[in-house]
Amino acid sequence: MVDGRAPCYGVLESASIIQPIEGDIFGKWERANRHVDLKAVQLLAPVEPPNILAIGLNYRAHAIESREPIPRAPILFIKANTALAGPNQPILLPKVAPNEVDYEAELVIVLGKRAHNVTEDEALDYVFGYTCGNDVSARDCQLRIDKQWARGKSFDTFAPLGPWIETELNPDSCPIRCRLNGTTMQDSNTKDLIFNTRHLVSYLSRCMTLQPGTVIMTGTPAGVGFTRRPPVFLKLGDVVEVEVEGIGTLRNPVVHEQTGTNGT
Repeated sequence: MVDGRAPCYGVLESASIIQPIEGDIFGKWERANRHVDLKAVQLLAPVEPPNILAIGLNYRAHAIESREPIPRAPILFIKANTALAGPNQPILLPKVAPNEVDYEAELVIVLGKRAHNVTEDEALDYVFGYTCGNDVSARDCQLRIDKQWARGKSFDTFAPLGPWIETELNPDSCPIRCRLNGTTMQDSNTKDLIFNTRHLVSYLSRCMTLQPGTVIMTGTPAGVGFTRRPPVFLKLGDVVEVEVEGIGTLRNPVVHEQTGTNGT
């Protein structure tokens, strides 16, 4: 968050009050001797991740609507760190691919300490908390032009996270929704995940070292735009909201990259 000083972390004391903290949230920190009104701060992305790892086709209903078989193992892809965006920051429709940009509501895991070769029983001990995410995707790049996912998932602002990190949550039973201009497009529960959070942390830690601050986007439920008939893609002036009960709501407006405002 930014409260008129340098960016810092804080603890949400109530629905409207934040207490800033000093130190390393993944190490030693202490509460500052002051309180700030939530309305007086600008919320930034709640973490600056060393890696943004993401899982595809991880909800049964989404795999079915995509006409894909149920995965036998997690499908991993990686989004560029430069795709990171925060609450209320615009999602930019890229100059080179503005026409088939899709939303994907996701529960996001934030790692709190270094994890390597951890078991499923140990996995949640390495989790700092959870936040909301939107795995924004340029479907034309992903599905037709490139026929792989890296570029279509990694344009600037294609990884909004927020509004904050919730440290007390049952990740296996969270209602999750996406609203587009107030209309509910996705409405599911993490109970429909094929591979739950414990499995994902353990699985990924056995192929790479997960550093503190690493985020894992756990997959999106059914209702994405490209599977609809007719398809629904993001356009200038849209507002996308991702809500995970127990965390909060991540809100982002949509603008054109060439202007950053209204496309004129």
